[in-house]
Amino acid sequence: MVKVGVIGVQGAVSEHIEATKKAMENLGVNGKVFWLKKPEHLKEIDAIIIPGGESTTISRLMVKNGLFDVVKKLGEEGIPIMGTCAGLIMLSKEVIGATQEQKFLELLEIKVNRNAYGRQVDSFEAPLKLAFSPEPFIGVFIRAPKIVELLSNKVKPIAWLGDRVVGVEQENLIGLEFHPELTDDTRLHEYFLKKAL
Repeated sequence: MVKVGVIGVQGAVSEHIEATKKAMENLGVNGKVFWLKKPEHLKEIDAIIIPGGESTTISRLMVKNGLFDVVKKLGEEGIPIMGTCAGLIMLSKEVIGATQEQKFLELLEIKVNRNAYGRQVDSFEAPLKLAFSPEPFIGVFIRAPKIVELLSNKVKPIAWLGDRVVGVEQENLIGLEFHPELTDDTRLHEYFLKKAL
């Protein structure tokens, strides 16, 4: 039984839960996906998803709810964590445009620009190339952060928009600028789940 928690303090939680359930079905995996709101939910967990939303709010609420330090420790110990959009910001080592009160998990050796794509109206969809699948993946970008630098050779690109890296992997971690949960395509959730099996 694989247990996946989607950090449910703010953001696209239910969409990630549905996408992960569908990915489990596609892989024939017996598992459970749930809203992760309290530190006790992190006991016996196999993987964590940090959804999109507003990174300042997610950061503040993770600290307030006692999740921040536990998630950081689990990530350091090798628990698979996927961060999408604001979740990518939360995982990143360096963040351009961060506010003073923001805390980041600093697990993923990359530098991101927090609001690189502008306002909500500058959101867009585009076909992406994936490292592990020949078919294009439709990336949904909503006020997305931008990966501006890979800070370690441990970080491997796994998704590209043209020549630009928009998704990365570092051992147990996956960071994506876009929202894979807003499409019917579960390939990225399946790829992530395999880390927990």
